[in-house]
Amino acid sequence: MPFDGIVTRAVTKELSDMLLPGKITKIHQPTDTEIIMTIRSQGKNHTLLLSIHPSYSRIHLTEESFLNPADAPMFCMVLRKHLSGAIIESVVQDGMERIINFRIKTRNEIGDISVKTLVLELMGKHSNLILVETDKGHIIDSLKHVSMAQNRYRTVLPGVEYIHPPMQDKLNPLEIDGETFIKKLDFNAGKLETQIVNLFTGFSPFIANELVNRARLGTQEVYKDTFIEMQEKILHHRFHPAIYQGKKEDFHVLELVDFKGDKKTFPTINQLLDQFYSGKAERDRVKQQAKDLYRFIQNEKDKNDRKLKKHERTLEKAQKAERYQRLGELLTANMHVVKQGDTSVSVVDYYDPEQNEITIDLNPHKTPSENAQSLFKTYQKLKTSKAKVEEEIEKTLKETAYLEQLLQQIDVAGVEDIEEIREELREEGYIKKQKSGKRKNKQVAPKPEEYIATDGTSILVGKNNKQNEFLTMKLAHRDEIWLHTKDIPGSHVIIRSKEPSEETIKEAAQLAAYFSKSQNSSAVPVDYTRVRYVKKPNGSKPGFVIYDNQKTIYVTPEKMKVDKLKK
Repeated sequence: MPFDGIVTRAVTKELSDMLLPGKITKIHQPTDTEIIMTIRSQGKNHTLLLSIHPSYSRIHLTEESFLNPADAPMFCMVLRKHLSGAIIESVVQDGMERIINFRIKTRNEIGDISVKTLVLELMGKHSNLILVETDKGHIIDSLKHVSMAQNRYRTVLPGVEYIHPPMQDKLNPLEIDGETFIKKLDFNAGKLETQIVNLFTGFSPFIANELVNRARLGTQEVYKDTFIEMQEKILHHRFHPAIYQGKKEDFHVLELVDFKGDKKTFPTINQLLDQFYSGKAERDRVKQQAKDLYRFIQNEKDKNDRKLKKHERTLEKAQKAERYQRLGELLTANMHVVKQGDTSVSVVDYYDPEQNEITIDLNPHKTPSENAQSLFKTYQKLKTSKAKVEEEIEKTLKETAYLEQLLQQIDVAGVEDIEEIREELREEGYIKKQKSGKRKNKQVAPKPEEYIATDGTSILVGKNNKQNEFLTMKLAHRDEIWLHTKDIPGSHVIIRSKEPSEETIKEAAQLAAYFSKSQNSSAVPVDYTRVRYVKKPNGSKPGFVIYDNQKTIYVTPEKMKVDKLKK
């Protein structure tokens, strides 16, 4: 994911155009790596996300909503103290580095004008957001503290001098000409894309590879012309923001000339970044929040798998019940030839069409009658055991399917959906209910996610069992269309129409397949029927339903198609 110096330049220019001058009206910190600012500029409120996430560090305007903690973290409180009501005067990139400086004018406690610099360093796992007293150059606070023990080059702690990250011995590609570019490259050494990354700031391997592909291993003059063409576009902000869907999803602000695959363009780089990162960062937040839940459910499933193997071994033994009944009846019929003290007896097996002899083992300390009764008792015991173990196997299989469904739901859940899954596990007795002296808040109805079909029809998707049951059993009209992946754990989907078009059914099937265990499969079977034909059996697990009168459609889930439908 190349959030490189070129992308940083593009987003900095857009933010300058849209936010200046801007007044900071709200500051929140939803997670330990993200700061959200509401900025009033040009008659509009803008929501700015600054993230130092180790995998998804970035900056962009966002339409996403975030859940904020009840108590603001310390860094958030520091930002509120120094920046609430302040005016952003400039947003400047540091050369072609992934460093952005916000110059912010505010007033101190006695009303004098004070200037602060908010420095966002986008450097992967070393990313940081640092508030600096501009005149004195010392750090007020940072989102991530770095001690001398962690970094010998610089310390990032309140009160110490702000030191720029170590400079790399690279050239700014916007400050050189084509001849200098060519002279710096060693064409005999090969691996030109690696050389470009090591020689020039702002170039990620992704875009360096694009430059080499455009030059098509041509002459030095071709490489020079290709570089100048790319340089001109960067200098004059002639960007083409797009997400590219190949073997993996990627994006850039420079157009990829030879890309083969799906491509989605955006009017602004901020809109591109918001869409590209929102799902990924959300998944990571969910993963962190649900780590203990996922481990617990997986452990329960593993227990069930072991239990099932044990039941299957017991059942295999119980399958011999009929044999003990048969031996008891043969022994009873031949009681006259058996004497106490015999260890075995051979009799004609009248159950055998060929009337072969069969040997029956006996307990010499028991009478013939007691031996026969012993065989009948073993038969009854195994027969009872078989019925019970078959019942246990069925119960275990149902519970395993339920746990697999929960694991699938965590995979597609949003942050808000996790607590509903956790609450369901409490209600089902898997997790102890929390003891609290506080009065319970009024329960809020589950809120399925809404999507809009191409023709404007609303499509609702349940992300967990609470949402699925509410959606199918309470919210949906009995003549609306219900969809679910065939024999595959997944979401309940409702088309809010009694007579939807074929295109809308296909789009709803896309959603059903995407929010299922077969998200990464092709030709996924999706059943659809009217809600009236969907029933919940008494005593069944949450989210479990049976249905009939269905038709089946086959679709291959695609993220871009799902994103287009999102409200």
